[in-house]
Amino acid sequence: MSKVEERLAALGLSLPDVAPPVAAYVPAVRTGHHVLTSGQLPMVAGKLQHTGKVGAEVTPEQAKDLARICALNALAAVKSLVGDLDRVAQVVKVVGFVASASDFTGQPAVLNGASELFGEVFGEAGVHARSAVGVAVLPLDAPVEVEIMVRVTDPS
Repeated sequence: MSKVEERLAALGLSLPDVAPPVAAYVPAVRTGHHVLTSGQLPMVAGKLQHTGKVGAEVTPEQAKDLARICALNALAAVKSLVGDLDRVAQVVKVVGFVASASDFTGQPAVLNGASELFGEVFGEAGVHARSAVGVAVLPLDAPVEVEIMVRVTDPS
């Protein structure tokens, strides 16, 4: 087990299986030292954990937890390409989308669910640039979607 996965276990978390794509794309691609994931939904064992808009059917606290699930799914996609998450040298960028009620403006707090997880498991290497974007709707009526870019220690 990698050190990253040991840190996840200490948090009571484990990497899921890679979520299968819901359309014509792959979960992640690698180019040189970088792995970019597709947008990851809050799926657990193939089931979307919640649906609806944040600020309406979904509370900001629930959405923050869902962003954490998205982050775990993104890490699983990265691991599927690099084999060992200890090879992640830096979480470079996180982009998060929040399906938002028309008056909801707390997208950054929702995405902290993902950002805080990366900090907990990677330490300084988990500090990243980020965008938190409110949108009208996401695939499958998911409340949150997260994609990441990481730098790994050796190109392939």
